[in-house]
Amino acid sequence: MLLLDGKIASQSVKDDLKKATQDLIEQGKRAPHLAAVLIGNNGASETYVASKVKSCSEIGFTSTLIRFNDSISEDELLQRIDELNNDDSIDGILVQLPLPKHINEGKIIDTIHPEKDVDGFHPMNVGRMVQGLETFIPATPYGIMLLMEHYDLQTKGKHAVVIGRSNIVGRPMSILLSSNLLYGNCTVTLAHRYSQDLHQITQQADIIIAAVGIPDFIKADMIKEGAIVIDVGITRVDDPTSPKGYRIKGDVDFVNVAKKASALSPVPGGVGPMTISGLMKNTMDAYIRRIAVPIHLKGDESVMKTNLRD
Repeated sequence: MLLLDGKIASQSVKDDLKKATQDLIEQGKRAPHLAAVLIGNNGASETYVASKVKSCSEIGFTSTLIRFNDSISEDELLQRIDELNNDDSIDGILVQLPLPKHINEGKIIDTIHPEKDVDGFHPMNVGRMVQGLETFIPATPYGIMLLMEHYDLQTKGKHAVVIGRSNIVGRPMSILLSSNLLYGNCTVTLAHRYSQDLHQITQQADIIIAAVGIPDFIKADMIKEGAIVIDVGITRVDDPTSPKGYRIKGDVDFVNVAKKASALSPVPGGVGPMTISGLMKNTMDAYIRRIAVPIHLKGDESVMKTNLRD
């Protein structure tokens, strides 16, 4: 079985971006600049944002972390985002989700300028993706595509089953896999936890993307021999034997599925690092589009760079 190690694949993407950033600086240009907005003190959000800031530092990007107390009003947050939209030194903006209940996430996402929406959540960018136009792809699906590219997983003509229908992972993943891309051209079934006869559906799949958010949801008897399985799930499970009091579990029963799969991503260390890489690639793309600098990066011809309308 091939272990789809996201740490290795992510480092390859980062190395490519680091080289491109160094070239920019040697040419007398500034580095790409990512602004991250963090509200409150949610532990998971703190960890995710810290990873993003650290990756910026490793690559050579400039990053700005803007923190607010969770009592910030929606109007105050909207005003700050508007300021970031108009700051010409900033190429990408991300607002770490989830937000406090009194703040409308949709309104916040809509306010981020589409040209700086490196999370790929703005309706305009989602629409461009559906229409097969160049856009920012949501970071996790982008990271999965980059992972498949790194390991050269052949997808053309394969049957892919995506389990999970969120706007962040499942729906965009189904669009990418069905598109006319180097690592696309699949026949795609989009399923979810309530799909009838799910076992029969997944047993027909050559590729399974599990993004349902239920630990060990995908069992060995649900996949066929030789299937490629990519686990997007990340759930904290109580574990008194762990120093942290919990451990991270994916959607896939890793030990048993590994006996049948031809390729499998681990949790942690699989899709997680690739999500960060997808965000970093989007930030560089935002910079390139705004500054109009010609830069060629690995993967530019495989993800959202070819004709998706065919």
